[in-house]
Amino acid sequence: MVRGGAVHEDLSALRISEHYQPFARQQEFHKSKAKYRLFGGAAGPGKTKALLWEAVLQANAFPGVNTLLLRRTFPELEGSLLREFRRSVPREMYEKYNDTKHLVTWKNGSTTRFGYCRGENDVYQYQGDELLFIGFDELTHFSLKQWQFLTSRNRCPVVGTFPCMAGASNPGNIGHAWVKALWVDGRPPAGFERPELYRAEDYEFIRAKISDNPIYAKDAEYRRTLEALPDALRRAFLEGDWDVFAGQYFDVFDPGRHTQRAEELGIEEWWPKWISLDWGFQHPSAVYWHAKAPDGRLITYREFVQSGLSPRMLGQAILERCERDEKIGQVFLSPDAFAHRTAEASIAEQLGEVLAAGGLPEPAAADDDRIGGWQLLYSLFEGDRCVIAENCAKLIECIPMLVRDEKHVEDIRKMDGDDPADGWRYGIVTMMRSAAVRRPLGVAVEERLREAEERQGRAMDPTSRAIYAQKYEAEERRKAMPVIRRRFRGT
Repeated sequence: MVRGGAVHEDLSALRISEHYQPFARQQEFHKSKAKYRLFGGAAGPGKTKALLWEAVLQANAFPGVNTLLLRRTFPELEGSLLREFRRSVPREMYEKYNDTKHLVTWKNGSTTRFGYCRGENDVYQYQGDELLFIGFDELTHFSLKQWQFLTSRNRCPVVGTFPCMAGASNPGNIGHAWVKALWVDGRPPAGFERPELYRAEDYEFIRAKISDNPIYAKDAEYRRTLEALPDALRRAFLEGDWDVFAGQYFDVFDPGRHTQRAEELGIEEWWPKWISLDWGFQHPSAVYWHAKAPDGRLITYREFVQSGLSPRMLGQAILERCERDEKIGQVFLSPDAFAHRTAEASIAEQLGEVLAAGGLPEPAAADDDRIGGWQLLYSLFEGDRCVIAENCAKLIECIPMLVRDEKHVEDIRKMDGDDPADGWRYGIVTMMRSAAVRRPLGVAVEERLREAEERQGRAMDPTSRAIYAQKYEAEERRKAMPVIRRRFRGT
């Protein structure tokens, strides 16, 4: 059996070296014998090209095998792997390319498919596949759940093959913690199924930087662009620093557990709903729509993040994004918006005028206990009581980037781009604390039924009990939202 990259240590044997001449680090990646490889770290070392040609090499080494290359979304796939394929793989190398299925058929009958997994469950489209090689471009954009499922598809019945997988990636994004754990720290990450079966020797990290790519090594303009990035991104993209998010706060956050497609959330019209937002002008305003399920789960189901909007423009944008007849019980706004005055009125007052005219509540000041709020959110993730719709992309991208403040370790360090986290925190924490004194719904209804029976001096028959239970439940649900105080104008 041929192990890993050893199948193509002599590139000329496959008669394609004339089309691909790997740099030293790329060559190291191809020659690795590890079952699971990670290539890159920084921006610019030729990660995408190496990953593409790894699939090409594997497919051409054995007849009748299948390989797969993935990005998280189709636009990303189109702009990276597919573009590199069209640019660097000559037409005479393959039998045909199906543009609808994004499937290459090589002259030996092997295939390479270009795919994407926008949703967590999109990986199940490959459930029946047998794949000799699976490559993930920007691996940290994927979840551990997606990676682990696809390891089960990494198999091949062809004698002499060695199924293997590889990722190319920079630090950061939703998968930063689990990728760093497996390849950089050499340990199983949180949520890893059967951690006792983890073997560090199966994983090899081939670290590469911009200086390892002769094309960009002397490109002063590109280096200057990377150096101008905010500190965390500069360290990640220029230096390939995997410790850039050391002290990650929400290390329990797992998109496979805590996110879901919006259409699968099953939000009902009668569920309590509210909006929260972090005001900003130069920095983005981050607006979130939330709902509370009967089982107690707090669901964040819609997102709007944009900078450069005045309070009144922001209010109009919120109204436009509310669905017709959507019942919003409260709006929680960052407390600073109540004190910060721009002209004739505070930001909260200007925003409130537009919201009220459109039928929404005027904003109330959100709970701004940062330390207690972050701890509460952490516990909600631990208990699987907090769900975020996949269409809240800015928030999902932001949460894994939040790290502890070195000077105040119980708090999260402020950074550029954390506005979504603040807007989300305002909504979940304020609602949780405003409702904390209320009894669980079932307990409240049962107590009221007992009180009614005591007043009547007899037990209710089953039909009457069911009718009163429905009435009491509806009344208790109405209590689930804070009291809304509106100002009425013109009366």
